[in-house]
Amino acid sequence: MWLHLWKHAELKRASCREGIYVSHINLHKHSLSSFAHHSSYLDLPLPNQSHLSNSSYPTMPHLRLIRPGRNTPKKYRQAKPPMKILISPSGFKESLGPSEVATCIENGIRRVLPNAAIRKVPLVDGGEGTAMTLTEHTEGELIHLEVTGPVGQKVKSYYGFLGGQSQRTAIVEMAAAAGLHMVPRNARDPTKTTTYGVGELIADALNKGAERVLIGCGDSGTSDGGAGLLQALGARLLDKEGNELPTPANGTTLTKLASMDLTTVHPRLHDIVLEVACNWQNVLLGPNGVARVYGPQKGASPEQVDLLESALDNLATVAHQRLGYEVGMLPGSGASGGMGAGLILLGAHIRPRYEAIMEWFGINDLFEDCQLVFTAEGGIDFQTPNGKIPSDVANRAKAFGIPVIALAGTVGQGADVNYQAGIDAFTSILQAPTTLDKAIAEAERLVTDAAESTMRMVMVGLSLGMGYESIATPKTPSSALSFRDFPISPIAQIS
Repeated sequence: MWLHLWKHAELKRASCREGIYVSHINLHKHSLSSFAHHSSYLDLPLPNQSHLSNSSYPTMPHLRLIRPGRNTPKKYRQAKPPMKILISPSGFKESLGPSEVATCIENGIRRVLPNAAIRKVPLVDGGEGTAMTLTEHTEGELIHLEVTGPVGQKVKSYYGFLGGQSQRTAIVEMAAAAGLHMVPRNARDPTKTTTYGVGELIADALNKGAERVLIGCGDSGTSDGGAGLLQALGARLLDKEGNELPTPANGTTLTKLASMDLTTVHPRLHDIVLEVACNWQNVLLGPNGVARVYGPQKGASPEQVDLLESALDNLATVAHQRLGYEVGMLPGSGASGGMGAGLILLGAHIRPRYEAIMEWFGINDLFEDCQLVFTAEGGIDFQTPNGKIPSDVANRAKAFGIPVIALAGTVGQGADVNYQAGIDAFTSILQAPTTLDKAIAEAERLVTDAAESTMRMVMVGLSLGMGYESIATPKTPSSALSFRDFPISPIAQIS
């Protein structure tokens, strides 16, 4: 049938993004009988034949056929350009880093759209994956070394030197040496863990010529106020008799802190810029202090929380003596179990983590020429809009009118507030009830499968929203009938 129609009709087409433009069909009188034979098939009412002449029939309106049917000749079909997708996830704590999550999401999407134009920009907030992600993003160099872990045993760790910088800039991630994921579950006692290894990372960066050190605070397994870090950098922590506290110091030993000597710290600390990227809202002391808010999450009992509060109060007292002002309620002083306060004693600049980290990504440029955004985090709940990566990504995407989908390990209480925060849809990667250990072990598969199923639902939604629309110029009154006066069925309805 199509060959017969094509034989008697001149089809001029112009390509468009969604499909095919049918520009003109000039139908002659001698073709009418064959065309009429198929008029019901085409759902195309025909005008009275008495109006026909030997001249070409009046031109049909311009139509945009958004869904070409399966019987449309291939030479008249126009392939759609690939969908442009940005993937900007956070990591899943104790499981997958941001780069690994981004790769899993990409793999899931490509099961549905193999030719999608995908850009991966994994994001970090100072916690797990910060050093590796920033180093890779700037094409820098990772430095691997062995340091003292949070429970006192030697562990393999790393930091990075960022590429393309006028200053030799090191990025140190505290979670790479003292993160909660490095503390065995049966040994989670924040009164005994230490940041000594973080200080060893900083010292190595100084020895290798760092002129600027950016320290990412987050996902810590410690509450020692940075005492271990200070010792690793040469500081002497003293009790009231003037004796040095045991090395490496921890939360318990801080209860005996009476003074400190910083004249013995690493000499290059006076020549560099020391910056801390942290949660600006974390303070050292009080009901919202680090011991009471985060101590239980790190395994502290109520009695241990009280001990840690007393230990950190000792640190604040000594800091006041040295600095001349209170640090207990300073923004960021409670970062990483109070390590922020210890770094303040070394003259560090405390900065909100997104301000300090995101400047390296040029994040506002990521959303140009993008159609869909995927983000992810270990959990989405009522706290997500308070500075979490999915919320930050969504807020920025909304300025460009781009839809945002978030994948999460778990969806918690009050998660629906994220709809108002700019996240258009979110879902858990979990497919059935399971244990935490099993979910962590299967995280790669779960994220990949969730990305695939989510992308399939997106494509179903897009197909439901498709149709055809007329781009014809407005009709002008006429006594003569023409094809402009009759509805045209989309090619998709022809079978």
